[in-house]
Amino acid sequence: MPKAAGDAKLLIQSLNKAYAATPTNLKIIDLYVVFAVATALVQVVYMGIVGSFPFNSFLSGVLSSIGTAVLGVCLRIQVNKDNKEFKDLPPERAFADFVLCNLVLHLVIMNFLG
Repeated sequence: MPKAAGDAKLLIQSLNKAYAATPTNLKIIDLYVVFAVATALVQVVYMGIVGSFPFNSFLSGVLSSIGTAVLGVCLRIQVNKDNKEFKDLPPERAFADFVLCNLVLHLVIMNFLG
């Protein structure tokens, strides 16, 4: 087996082992972020195949998906117990910030749609 393939296999095994120790609430947030990014990718592929006639709608959808993913990553950082920077922030406050920022994001997106 080539050295690069063995290194890649070792890297994947170590990542799987480290991710197995991740708490369930962080895994759920990770799934949410992956779904938001996948939604953005599906919209970009759809635009490439069909066209972008209402370009504002396409741009709003992609920005909404990417913005939601970024806010999800911020929530994950704040909720993570291993992160010492946000140790005094309760998870309820972090989730309230996430919901409020999502509300503002989607109000801006709806305004952009016209």
